[in-house]
Parts: sequence; C-alpha cells; structure tokens
Amino acid sequence: MKTIIYMVRHAESPYTAEGTERTRGLTLKGKGNAAQITEILKDEGIHTIFSSPYTRAVLTLKGLATALGIDIQIMEDLRERHFSDDHIRDEEFMPASKRMFEDPDYALPGGESNTVCQNRAVYVFKQILEEHQGKKVAIGTHGHVMTLMMNYFDASYGFDFSNQTSKPDIYKLQFEGMELEQVIRLWEA
Repeated sequence: MKTIIYMVRHAESPYTAEGTERTRGLTLKGKGNAAQITEILKDEGIHTIFSSPYTRAVLTLKGLATALGIDIQIMEDLRERHFSDDHIRDEEFMPASKRMFEDPDYALPGGESNTVCQNRAVYVFKQILEEHQGKKVAIGTHGHVMTLMMNYFDASYGFDFSNQTSKPDIYKLQFEGMELEQVIRLWEA
C-alpha cells in the first residue's frame, strides 16, 4: 500500500529581526508562490495536512487547506532546526551547515545537531507514515529539517541537496511501508 508524502518547503519569507523565527510570514512573492502551490496540489487527492508551527510554513499551505476543506494539523517537532542561541552572520552560515552534515553530532552553541533535529522530526514523520498508510499527506516544512527527514530514508539527501532547494519547493515522496521508493520534484524553480 503506497503512501504519498508531499514535502512542501515554505515560500519566501522576510528575514527581518532576531526573535521572529516562529512568527515571520511571507513576502509578496511568497504569497504568490503559495497560491501556485495550491494550484499544483489541490487535485492530488491529499487527505491530511501537517505543518511546522512556524507561521511561514502554515501560510504556505493555508490556501491548499482552504481549497480542500481540511484543517492544518500543527506538529511542534516539524519545526526548523534551532541553529544556535548566538546570532549567526551570513558568511558563517554555510560553513557551519556544511560541518553539521559532515559531523551529524556537531552543534553550534545552544543549537541542535543534525542528529538531534533528525531524531525529533523523523519520530513524527514515522508516526504520520504509520497512521496515514495508503493516504496522501502534505507536510509544511523547512529546508534543513526536510533534508534531514529525507536523509533518514536515503543518505543521498544531504548538504548539496539542501543547498539546491528553493523557497518554496515541493517533493513528492512515495513510500511502501517505511521504505522510500521514489522522490519527484513538483516545483519548477
């Protein structure tokens, strides 16, 4: 029995100030892209929608939920990885991210390692697979946590994959039980 998971990376969001990680919404372009996501996914036969609690992930799938007449179920452990308690400058981000993929137990001060983030997100992901076997489910997510969930089932999804994803992005994952059989990118950046 095939289970289909649509991993939907959130649309463009304004990065404004510290402390807005959970609450920042979508840019004008992001809102337009969210409408495109609704058009792409509304006829796929999706039964259930889960999302990270972060506003940008929820807003990316809100139009789809409205079109399908279903509620978005918020799952705290689908949130993006917490990188650090310290401010990370743009020029520090890529080297730190690369190191985290090379050493999954490495973490910045106060942040989550890839291992910790992956464990919490995959735990929820497996529950979704078990409880919605044979169904089609959309998940509103973020770049790193999405990559780490996919990486759990196929190690080829790593640092390079994470860096080539776009905001937004959509990946259709086909599972047989807990085995990932196929991944198709539905978003054309």
